[in-house]
Amino acid sequence: MDSLLDRLNEAVHFIRQRTDFQPEFGIILGTGLGNLVSHIDIVAEINYHLIPHFQVSTVESHSGKLIFGSIGDKKVVAMQGRFHYYEGYTMEEVVFPVRTMKLLGIKRLFISNAAGSLNSNIEKGDLMILRDHINLQPSNPLIGPNEYDLGPRFPDLFRCYDENLIETAMSIARDNNIRCHKGVYVSVPGPNLETPAEYNYLHIIGGDAVGMSTVPEVLAAVHMGLPVFAISVITDKGYPMEEIEPVTVDDVIAVAKEAEPKMTLILQKLIAQL
Repeated sequence: MDSLLDRLNEAVHFIRQRTDFQPEFGIILGTGLGNLVSHIDIVAEINYHLIPHFQVSTVESHSGKLIFGSIGDKKVVAMQGRFHYYEGYTMEEVVFPVRTMKLLGIKRLFISNAAGSLNSNIEKGDLMILRDHINLQPSNPLIGPNEYDLGPRFPDLFRCYDENLIETAMSIARDNNIRCHKGVYVSVPGPNLETPAEYNYLHIIGGDAVGMSTVPEVLAAVHMGLPVFAISVITDKGYPMEEIEPVTVDDVIAVAKEAEPKMTLILQKLIAQL
């Protein structure tokens, strides 16, 4: 059976046959947040289903393309659509694109997601930059034989979110009058949203926002030595209890799309300053 490195090298070889574009930064676009692509000067697009060992995103608003191009003078590769554990994929499959982008040469990873607030001060439509996380996913992409060519057996997560990127992004938000917070993201498997009791529990254990993604990709990135910046668009309230309302995926996408220009501005300016 092919090893993980064999599969990664096969994917990288396929991509490099179709474009010699060399990205500096990788971007993962979350639910309802794919429009950042309109700000990329695109030089190449590859559908996921064509790339060896890539999966196909099955979620609404996740287009399923790898986009190569520039934001200003910075070269990027963007995942327009991500994979989730709840879609039935293994954690290795969920993070395979992150590992592929690392082998393509990216030096930093930027991640976006849609999340629910667990903090009474964080409102619907606000942004939250991840300063830390709590991982409640039922599995971990680092379980199994370790590929030492990718990273160490026991990667440290003391500062898994880049502090310089966090502070620069917060400064950009302040300069542009954008409501933006720093907080702790709780990653849960989904796909159901939480009960009121579960929201309360996640608040009690220290969460400021909850979502169904991001942490697996962060674990894979940290394992490979990639600095990470992650940002959430807050699409609904899970705390305090009296502010919880029924939510549909259409509601989430609508709020994400409305708040997306603020997130896009921060990411554009942050990447431009690197």
